[in-house]
Order: sequence, then C-alpha cells, then structure tokens
Amino acid sequence: MTTPTSQRLEVVILAAGKGTRMRSALPKVLHRLAGQPLVEHVIHTAQQLGAESIHVVYGHGGEQVPDTLRHLPVHWARQEPQLGTGHAVQQAMPAVTGDIVLVLYGDVPLTRLDTLRPLVAAAAGGSLAVLTAMLKDPTGYGRIVRDPSGRVVRIVEQKDASAAEKAICEVNTGIMAAPAEKMRGWLAHLRNENAQSEYYLTDILGMAVNEGETVALAQPMHEWEILGVNSKKQLSELERIHQRNQAERLMEEGVTLLDPARLDVRGTLTCGADVTIDVNVVIEGNVTLGHRVKIGPNNVLRNCSIGDDTEIHPNCVIEDSVIGSQCRVGPFARMRPTNRIADHVHIGNFVEVKNSEVHDGSKMNHLSYIGDTTVGRKVNIGAGTIVCNYDGANKHHTNIGDNAFIGSNSALVAPITIGDGATIGAGSVISKDAPPGELTVARTKQVTISGWTRPQKKPKGEVK
Repeated sequence: MTTPTSQRLEVVILAAGKGTRMRSALPKVLHRLAGQPLVEHVIHTAQQLGAESIHVVYGHGGEQVPDTLRHLPVHWARQEPQLGTGHAVQQAMPAVTGDIVLVLYGDVPLTRLDTLRPLVAAAAGGSLAVLTAMLKDPTGYGRIVRDPSGRVVRIVEQKDASAAEKAICEVNTGIMAAPAEKMRGWLAHLRNENAQSEYYLTDILGMAVNEGETVALAQPMHEWEILGVNSKKQLSELERIHQRNQAERLMEEGVTLLDPARLDVRGTLTCGADVTIDVNVVIEGNVTLGHRVKIGPNNVLRNCSIGDDTEIHPNCVIEDSVIGSQCRVGPFARMRPTNRIADHVHIGNFVEVKNSEVHDGSKMNHLSYIGDTTVGRKVNIGAGTIVCNYDGANKHHTNIGDNAFIGSNSALVAPITIGDGATIGAGSVISKDAPPGELTVARTKQVTISGWTRPQKKPKGEVK
C-alpha cells in the first residue's frame, strides 16, 4: 500500500514488555500464536501495509527477541530501562526517516489491514490518528475523554482515572499514526508526572488538542483486533479466534471442513477446488492441496504439496515432501524430509519414507522403511521391507528399477541397485546388486531338527 500522497510509512512496534502474568522465562512477544511469535504477526501486518522500514523496540529478555527474529528485515532499538510507551517510541525515532509513523504493539497480533489503513491515510493528511474501541468492560485500558461537545480532549490511563472517567467505555487501543515530525515534537515534551512515573505515549493526544491539531479517530470492526496477550489464558483465547477466522476463510473459498473448530493452521494453506479436511488436522509452514484432495482425521502436514485427487488417510505425518496426483497415503504413514512422490503411488500403513524419489504407480503398502532411495515405476515393495541406508557413519543410496518386486521382510543393504524387473525373494538380505529380470534370494537354508521340544514352564513352587 502507498499513502494518498505517496508519503513514506514507517512502523514502530513496541515489544519490550516483560509479560509477568505469562509466568515464563520467554519474553511475552515470543510466545507463539498459530505457530509464529506474537510479534512476528505484527511485523507481517506492517509489511503488508507497505512500510518502508519497521522498527521493533525490545527490552525484557535481552537479545533473545532480535536473535529469534533475525531472519526478518527489521531495525532493532533497545529500551533499557523501560520507562513507558512514550519512552519506547523515543528509542526508535532516531532511525525513522519516513514521513508517517504508525505505532503498533508486539502483543496485539490480530489487527486487520482494513482497520489500520484509515489511520495511515489520516496521518498522511497531517492528523494525529488514534484507534479507539467501545468495550463493555474497559478495565485496564486508557479512557477517551471528550468535552461536552463530543470533541476528544485527552486520554487518561486507568491508574490515573477518576471514578467518572473509569465509567467511560470508549478506550484507547494504543495504536496510532502521526506525521513523523509532529510525533518527534510531542515526544520531546512528554513528562512522567503520573501514578506510574512513566512517559505515556497517550499524552501526545492532549498536546495535539492543545495545539489545535486535528485528531482523527477510527474503530475496529471486531473487538478481537485490539486484544493483547498478557496471560496464557488470553493467548489461548486469541488462538481460537484466529483459527476460527482461518477456518471461515477456507470455507468461503470452497473448502469443506467437517468441523471448523478442529483445524489448526499454523502457516499458510492454499487449496484447490472441492478439498475436504476432516477433524484434528494441523497445518504447519506452507502447505498446498490440489483439487479434490481429501485429508483424513488426525493428520499433520508441514511444508508439503499434495496433488489432485490424492487421499491422505488418518494419522499421518507429512513434512517437506511433494506428493503427486491420485496417490493414497496412510493410515499411520510418516513422510520425512525430503521426498518426491509421483502419481498413482500407494504408501500404506506404518510405512516411513525419507529423502526418496518414488515414480509413477509404485506401491509400498505395509510396515516398510524406505530411506535415501530412488524407486522406479510400478515397483511393489512387500510388507516389512527396509532399506539399510546408514552404516553407522554415513548414509548411502539405493536404486530400485522399474517393475521390480521386493518380497516381504527383505533388507536392502545400501549402496545397492536392484535392476529393472528384478524379483527379490521374501526374507532376503541383499547386499550386492541384483540383476534385471532375475530372481535373487539371499537367506539361509531351511533346516528341520527332528525330536526337538520346546522348553516347558516349571510349575509354581518347584525348586529350580
């Protein structure tokens, strides 16, 4: 987004709080919602607004916050000691060179872009813009004080409010935007003459009013947009709100969710037409589902792509893998990184595949481990087959040719090649290449010992 006058937007995110009520050694803004730190949600919102620069003010937890989020393109400013919200913004302002400053909070993760855009537009027009909200229970929030004509005159914090002011239900969310130069001037005149002995960012509203500046107010469409996290309970409540929002979006896009309350999207989910997702499915990272994909219950999908008409049966874990069209996976299958599975492949119950390429039409339906392997077309791998890819120090590769048949309970000791059309007899331990089109068997000769009897269990009390 660009502002109406193409003025440069910069965002300051306040993330220095300790979060005492979280009862955790982890800084509050690093607690996760939908799989991401709270402050990372806010950073992504700032990016989507088109911010030229994003400044994050941190404090409690020391370098833990910037170290955790070093992959993000933000500027860091340390607030030490923590002397209030106004003091926090002061720490970031020396690095701000843009025309407009938007102040967000690292523990308020769900504010919508459509709610923030009017604030940015008002600031681009020269106004101080403040996001307020009407709450049935305003306890803990600063109150918006108006004069008899309804004009906003100041914000009073809860601890400084009179009984009449505490009865006000219109509250300050803390989110505001202003022209950068005006913001600098107001910040320079902040005083800490209040119950907390802190420099309140909210005091700049009174300054703006006294200077005859226009103050623009906006309100969110939903109360949850301005809710912050101060406890594990509040975190869990926002998690459920966010997940319900995700579920509603998916259903609006045509996805069938058998129970919208039992889906967790902790990343990005992209779906084709007529996708069906059963209960207790967890999506992590970037997941793409093709047309008519069916995801059974209790599946975890992490950074994977699943092709058209493929069905994932219950209780599977699929990570960092690409699965083709018209495949069947599971139940109870595990796809470890990094696999490329072609079309019409069957991967059955209690099968684990790791770092392998499986070509069209191959099947491994029961109780197998396939690791560091290239599996050709139309290969059948019998129950209990394992690829012995690790020698205790290094991993080795196995090649299985087209139309090969691997008998049940076989062990393929890598590095090894099974030729096209080869058959491996059940129970074989194959440690040398098997030629194409031939039967290869590697097992000891069956022996019957006549007259042998099983040991008998001694009766209780009998002396050994």
